[in-house]
Amino acid sequence: MTAGLSPDAAELAVAAWPGTEPRLLRSAPGVEEHADYVDAGGYGDLDDPDALLEEVDRSGLLGRGGAAFPLAVKLRTVRDAGRRGRSTVVLANGEEGEPASVKDRWLLRHRPHLVLDGVRLAARMVGADQAYVYVSDARSAAAVESAIAAVDFGLDLCVVTVAPGYVAGEETAAVRAVNGGPAKPTDKPPRPFEQGVDGHPTMVSNVETLANLPFVLRHGAQAYRSVGTSASPGTFLATITGAGLPPALYELPHGLPVTDLLTRHGVPSDRVAGVLMGGYFTGLLNSDVLDATLDHESLRRLGSNLGCGAVAILTDDCPVAVAAAVMAYFDRENAGQCGSCFNGTAAMSAVTGALRDGVATAEDLTRLERWSVVLRGRGACATLDAATNVAATLIRQFPQVVARHLEGGCDPCRSGAFTATRPYEVEALL
Repeated sequence: MTAGLSPDAAELAVAAWPGTEPRLLRSAPGVEEHADYVDAGGYGDLDDPDALLEEVDRSGLLGRGGAAFPLAVKLRTVRDAGRRGRSTVVLANGEEGEPASVKDRWLLRHRPHLVLDGVRLAARMVGADQAYVYVSDARSAAAVESAIAAVDFGLDLCVVTVAPGYVAGEETAAVRAVNGGPAKPTDKPPRPFEQGVDGHPTMVSNVETLANLPFVLRHGAQAYRSVGTSASPGTFLATITGAGLPPALYELPHGLPVTDLLTRHGVPSDRVAGVLMGGYFTGLLNSDVLDATLDHESLRRLGSNLGCGAVAILTDDCPVAVAAAVMAYFDRENAGQCGSCFNGTAAMSAVTGALRDGVATAEDLTRLERWSVVLRGRGACATLDAATNVAATLIRQFPQVVARHLEGGCDPCRSGAFTATRPYEVEALL
C-alpha cells in the first residue's frame, strides 16, 4: 500500500492530500454518526438562504458529476422558478454509473450526514419542501435512510433506489425514475430545471457537489477558494486506478500537477503511456498528460476534461485494447432507445475490437474516424458522445499505436490483450 494511505477496505485506500485540510474525507473509520457530525460543525443555522446563494456564487463551486457546471447557476434558476409560484424539488444524484469512480458511494456510505446537510442547504436556497437522494447502491441507501431518521430536516426527504447502469445517472433518467418510470434518459427539452420531478422545476446535482455546501456555509467563499485555482477552486475527490496498483480515493486540491499525484500513488512517470481521464466519457490522453495539472482549464487545453475525477493510469495496458473494452461497455450499456446510439456504439465497438485483434483495415479506421465526428450530439443522452470521444481521442492521441495495430504488430496485445468487461472498475467494499 502506498505510504501515507489509511486502509478503509480490503481493496480501496483513502487519503487526503498532504498539507491540505480535508473537506470531504475523514480519517475515522466507519459511518459518521449524527452526533459526531454536529460536533464537527455540521447542520449549522441558515438564517439567510439568499446570502448563502451569493456566497456559493462567489465560491465558484463547480459540479462534480462530470460537466463542471456552476452550482450557483442551477440553484438560482430553480429558486427563481419557485418565486414565480411553482413548487421546486432538489434531487441529489448519487447513482454513480461510472464504473471507474467510487467517490459518491464513499460519501454516501461513510458521510451521509455531510451529503444530507448539503441537500438541506440546497433545498433552503431554492425554496424546496421536497428532496430525493437517488442511488443504485444498497449500502448507500441504508446509510442515508438511517441518517434521515436521525434528523428533522423540515422537508419531505426520501431515498430512491434503482438498478445500477451507465445511463441511470443521467439527470433526466434520474427524474424519470423518481417519477416511477425506467431509469433511462428522456429527450431534452424540457430539462429538469424547467420540468422535473412531478413536473416541478428540479435542481439535480451530484452528491459530491452538494457535500461542499456545508463548508461554504461554515467558512465562506474566500476560505473555499483558499486552495485550487481561480477557475477550478476547492478540492475534489479523485478515484485512481490502473498501473497494477490497488485503487485509491484521494481528496486533491485542483491544480495539482499530474506528476505529483503519480509520485504519491507510487507510479514512476517514465512508465506512464497515458491515462483514461475523467472516467469513460472524456476518453484517452497520451503521455502529454504528464505536463498537465488536475484542473478543468489545464485538461481542456489538452482536449480532455477532469470529468467525475476518475483517473485510470495506463502503463502496460495497450490504449487500443482499453478503448475497445470501453467501447464494448458502451455497446452493452446504452439505453436501447435511440437508433443512432444503439447502432453507433455497436459499429464503433466492432471496429475498435477488430483493431485490437489486428484484423481491422484502413477503411475500418476511416469509418471510425468519420463516426467519431458525425455521430456526436445525437441521442437523448451523452452515451454516444462518450463513445465518439473514446474513438476520437484514441486516433488523435495514439496514432503510432493505432498504426501498429493495423499492421498486426502490438506486442502487449499479442501476449494477452486488455479485455475487461468494466474497465478499471472500483468496487468499494467499505
